[in-house]
Amino acid sequence: MTDRIKLTSEELGLMSLFQSISGATVRDCVQDSKIDRVIFVVNKGEMGLAIGKSGSTIKSVEKAIGKPVELVEWSDDARQFIMNSLNPQYVSDVKVSEKADGTKVATVIVDEKKKGAVLGKGGRNAEKARLLAKRYFQVEAIHIVSPQ
Repeated sequence: MTDRIKLTSEELGLMSLFQSISGATVRDCVQDSKIDRVIFVVNKGEMGLAIGKSGSTIKSVEKAIGKPVELVEWSDDARQFIMNSLNPQYVSDVKVSEKADGTKVATVIVDEKKKGAVLGKGGRNAEKARLLAKRYFQVEAIHIVSPQ
C-alpha cells in the first residue's frame, strides 16, 4: 500500500521538526505546492498532541517552516481515512467503490448545510482528501454529495 511513497530529504526534515516540536509521531509529510501548505499525517490517537493546547503546536510549526500546516489522523481503513481528511463531524458516510475498469472512487455523504465546511475554501479540504486517498488507497476521485 505505501511501498511506493518516496519522501524527499526536505520532507523528512519537516517530519523530524514536527515530531521534535509536538512529540506526536508523523507517518507522512506532503508538500502541497498548489495550495502552498504542508500536510502531516499523524498516528491514530495523537491528534491532540499534534495540535497542542489551543493550537499552540501547529502555530509553532507554522512559524518555524513559514507555511500553513494541516493535519490528518491516520487510519488503515480507507473510509475512515477519507473522513479524517475532511471534517469528520460533518461527514455522514463514505462509500468506496470500484468501477468496472478497476479504478476506485469514494462518495462522501454530507448534510447540504455543511457541504461548504467539508469542501473548504476553494475546495482545499476536498483536494487534500483526494491527494491523500490516492497516495494511500489508490482512490482516483472523491465525490462529495448531499442526500436529496
